[in-house]
This record gives sequence, structure tokens and C-alpha cells, in this order.
Amino acid sequence: MEPEYYKSYAMAWGTLGTVRPFSNFHPERDAMEIDAALLNKDAVTLVRILTNRSNEQRQVIVAVFEEVTQKVLSTGMKKILSGDLENLLLELLMSPVHHEAYRLQQAMAGLGTDEETLMEILCTRSGKALQEIAIAYKQLYRKDLGKEMQAETSGDFAKLIMALLNKDSVAGVVQKDIESLTTSLNEKKADEAPWINILTSRDSNHLLKVFMELEVVTGHMMEQIVEKRFSGDFRLGLKILVQCIQNPELYLAKRLTAMKTSTVHGIMVSHSEEDLLCIRAAYRKLTGTSLYTALQKHFRGTHLQALLAICRSED
Repeated sequence: MEPEYYKSYAMAWGTLGTVRPFSNFHPERDAMEIDAALLNKDAVTLVRILTNRSNEQRQVIVAVFEEVTQKVLSTGMKKILSGDLENLLLELLMSPVHHEAYRLQQAMAGLGTDEETLMEILCTRSGKALQEIAIAYKQLYRKDLGKEMQAETSGDFAKLIMALLNKDSVAGVVQKDIESLTTSLNEKKADEAPWINILTSRDSNHLLKVFMELEVVTGHMMEQIVEKRFSGDFRLGLKILVQCIQNPELYLAKRLTAMKTSTVHGIMVSHSEEDLLCIRAAYRKLTGTSLYTALQKHFRGTHLQALLAICRSED
């Protein structure tokens, strides 16, 4: 399930996002309210406006604000905000592709690499979307995304990462793919190559048929096969890829259960206009608790109010 990246630009009631275009949208009025809020250090007003406008509308507000006030909105927000609230509202100001590029950069910044975030984005975005994200990454950071990823990873995991970054849907024959994967499993050390090739180049419907038959042939669930036959970062990456092919919303819901702030921000902002309703439903089914309630147990203050506004409601 690979949503078109700019689906949010044609949002309407009845979609699977929680943030929809504001029907009575007046960007000049919003810009003036935001300017006054910055002067008064009024974070509540910033949250009310920015969480109730679609990303496309927020981009218009940013442009109008700069034109009318001759000031940069993000700079003004950094002066009066701090911590998690500042980070969340600044993420809301980013365009979709810039936001994903930012998340990838953060995943590779500093000591260590956040492999799960790299895999999450690579597995849940289409090849076309990833090309746009790579262009945005180059614009923002003056670096090549592929080279940065190669520098941060190694071995078969690096090959998997690069295959996902450059993925393109190629038609395959289900039976032939099953034979290739089964043959690799019958070797003393499972060959990673066919797994990388097949799982990064076929559409999800095709792969679900392959998985179903492979489970019958081996007598094991896909996750058990990966766990048993592979190791290290490659095993982690392959498990995430399999989960995203089988049920991306469930995988994202699992990611949210840890309530790590950067992960909560990343997923909720990225998916707020696409499929956050599906992720909410998966979270409820997985944990027995609504995402709306879970957020209230882990976060506080205006930051919590902003997250609840994006989440929208109980399930």
C-alpha cells in the first residue's frame, strides 16, 4: 500500500487523514493572528491554527506571513517556543517531502543510526515519492541521500537500503519468485540477494501471494522465516519490510506504542493527511487503548494539545 505522496493536496471529507483543509481559509487573517501570537508568546493560538490547516494551507500561510511581515515564520517560532512543542510545530511548517527528508537526516545525524526510521520511510513510500524526497534532501542539506545512507550502513543491510531507495515496480511470476526464495532458504546460509531483489521490486498484492505460498511450503510464518534464517541489521530491515508489505498501518501503530517523541511526531505529521485514521484503528486493535488516550498518558501541556489536535478524536 503506497499512497500517492501528494494525495493530501486533493483532500476532502471522507479521506483517511485526520487533518483536512480548513473550509473558511483566509491566509492573511491567519498570518496576522500568528504574528500577534508571536508578539504575545501565545503558543495556544499557534497550535490552534497550525493543527487545523492542511499542509498546503500551511505553506500558503508561511508565504503570506513572510510577504506581509517581512519576517520568517520559523525564525519567529524558534524565539518563543522550545523543546518538543517547538519541534512539532516546526515539522508542521515543512512540506511533505521536506519533512521526510528532515526525518531521514535526523535518523543519520550524530552518533549511531536510527535504522528503524530509515526503513519506515523507505518501506512506506513509493519509488516516485522517494525520488522527490532525495531531491529535497539535496536541496536542504547539499548532500546526496544515497551516498549518505551508504556511509551510514554496511553489508547486506546497505544493499537492502539502496534497493528500497531506488525501487521500481517490476512484474514478476508468483511461482518463480516462490522458487527463488525457497531455493535461497535451502542453502546452508540463506542467500540475501533474491530476497532483496524480489521484495523491493514487486507490488504488495503480488508479494502477499508469494508470502502466503511460502508460509505453506515452509510451515512457518514470514516473520519466523526471517528471524530464523537471517541476522543483524539485515534481519531487522527485512522484518520491517515484510511487516510493511503485509500491513503498513499495523507496523506504524507498533512504532507508536513506544511513545518515543521523535517517532510520534514523525508518524503523526507525515500521515495526518493520508491514513492516520487507519493507524489509529490499528493502534486500538493492537493495544486495546485508543491512540488519543495513550498520548494523554505520555505527554503534557500545550505539546499534548497539539498532538491531540492532530490525532483528532477518540476511537
